[in-house]
Amino acid sequence: MSVQVISSNKSATPVGAYSQAVVANGFVFVSGLPPLDPATGQVVSDDVAEQTHRCMQSLQGILEDAGCSLNDLVKVVLYLTDMETFSTANAVYQSYFPSGYLPARTTPQIGRLPKPGAKVGVDAIAVLPNPQR
Repeated sequence: MSVQVISSNKSATPVGAYSQAVVANGFVFVSGLPPLDPATGQVVSDDVAEQTHRCMQSLQGILEDAGCSLNDLVKVVLYLTDMETFSTANAVYQSYFPSGYLPARTTPQIGRLPKPGAKVGVDAIAVLPNPQR
């Protein structure tokens, strides 16, 4: 099995010992992405909508660098630290899928994320449209 590590400047540097994404057997496995500004490595805002946008922008950038798009996602986990913010985060998330395609998804509430102030996180699995890797 061939494995390729994806490292994108469209997302912040990982906060732990992991790759942003790994391509294996035609799949792209994207690690947990907190709402960090790629330039500063800091949480973008205290606002859940802005944090969700940043997570989705990071996800989109990593997928593009891997050779696919949000439309190639098959599974997403959208992590929230407060389920009361679900409707806000969900509306932002859904805006990234204007074609109407929505991948399978779970949205658990978690105690906290590794970066203080982060209220949203995302990880995902996508299928490469032309798996040559």
